[in-house]
Amino acid sequence: MTQNAPTPEPTGIVSDAVSGNWVDTIAPTFSRPYLRLSRADRPIGTWLLYMPCLWAVGLAMLSTQMASWNDLWIAVACGIGAFLMRGAGCTWNDITDRNFDGQVARTRSRPIPSGQVTVKGAAAWMVAQSLVAFAILLTFNTTAIALGVLSLLPVAIYPFAKRFTWWPQVFLGLAFNWGALLAWAAHTGSIGPASFVLYLAGIAWTLFYDTIYAHQDTEDDALIGVKSTARLFGDKSRQWLRLFLTLTVLLLGAAVVLACQDRSILSLVIALGGPWALGWHLTWQLGRFDADDNDVLLTLFRSNRNAGLIVLPFFAVAMFV
Repeated sequence: MTQNAPTPEPTGIVSDAVSGNWVDTIAPTFSRPYLRLSRADRPIGTWLLYMPCLWAVGLAMLSTQMASWNDLWIAVACGIGAFLMRGAGCTWNDITDRNFDGQVARTRSRPIPSGQVTVKGAAAWMVAQSLVAFAILLTFNTTAIALGVLSLLPVAIYPFAKRFTWWPQVFLGLAFNWGALLAWAAHTGSIGPASFVLYLAGIAWTLFYDTIYAHQDTEDDALIGVKSTARLFGDKSRQWLRLFLTLTVLLLGAAVVLACQDRSILSLVIALGGPWALGWHLTWQLGRFDADDNDVLLTLFRSNRNAGLIVLPFFAVAMFV
């Protein structure tokens, strides 16, 4: 009796995509390569871009002791903007890294090096996403609009950082946490000390989770000459991760204190539960960190969505105390 041949894996799937994601299963076939360019099949990046925005909206409402329907729009608009700008940024990253990506096992299946999308097609897709995001940005106040335009600078620089510095994760942090400043300004009309400290907390958090992520590629990165904090720290990564964890918690706690100066002690104590809970989650990640197990590294990296979300209930409860 002849055995049936195994069903071939659908073509075009990126190696580190979430299994059974909507892009590979239900999205129209013609759109899949472009959605893969935007990492729509790997949503964790959108969440990590979105979290600082939500933290900022929550802290801004605590600071001003005001909440309105406009804050709901800020949260929704930042979510849509995070999806679009993360997509545009990843498209730009893949355009600039197309030669590197073809030499790395984890990234050679991406749309450009695998031939699913041309560079011109990718550039057009990047512009389209950026224009829609800009249209949404125009619904905010002038300060937030200006910050949104300025955010293009760190986004543009980041893909090149790994060519000239061992700390490209800092540049990623500058880009990924810009929403802390933008969302705060969208609520208050200005940038306050609390938002800037929140921005620094987000950068420290990015150094934590992206160092974990970068450990997946250390061997390939060494071969092609790409720099990262994972390669820089090597066997001392656990100590550095502990430092970034501590900085994240302390800076987020300081941002909460600055935002809650005019609120009750009870409200402040409850809001400080957010940094405390985040710290416990990051400590859990650190305890399971294994630089030699890529499956564990990817799982820990993806768990930072929950790490970011765990902060929000504390801010919400504090608002009503």
